[in-house]
Amino acid sequence: MITIEKAKLEGVRVIKLDRFEDHRGCYVETYNEDVYKKSGLEVKFVQDDISTSSKHVLRGIHGDAETWKLISCLYGSFYLVVINYDDKSANFGRWEAFILSDRNCLQVLVPPKFGNGHLVLSETAIFHYKQNTFYNPKGQFTILWNDPKFNIWWPVKNPILSRRDESGHFVD
Repeated sequence: MITIEKAKLEGVRVIKLDRFEDHRGCYVETYNEDVYKKSGLEVKFVQDDISTSSKHVLRGIHGDAETWKLISCLYGSFYLVVINYDDKSANFGRWEAFILSDRNCLQVLVPPKFGNGHLVLSETAIFHYKQNTFYNPKGQFTILWNDPKFNIWWPVKNPILSRRDESGHFVD
């Protein structure tokens, strides 16, 4: 069974998964198409991606105009930021943060025209997301993690960044 709640950002959903734990360890079903459909989430996913990062690595903020993403933390914990990047929306530039971990079993469903980025809080974290489109770098946008017009709060002052996330542009 899953529990789905609306986030503060219109269109974003927070999903709480059931976790079964006993003397052997734990078990979590991370996705079941029938259960999600019965819960009103009818997104057809076509690609899964995983990244592993160390503490204080900040990845993103990226997005595009077409892709739904279902984000979860398979191991460790991270601080996830989701931002409305639809310039036609009255809520353009509004953001919300979530802490996802392998212990709290939360997922965040991010709609198209929203960006997401995450900062690793644990020594190591495994970030996982499903998406409903195949990756296309040409349609992507990048928002600088510290862009003053969005005033996003991050729990670290000097994160470890890629060249893309440092500059806001794809770098060959």
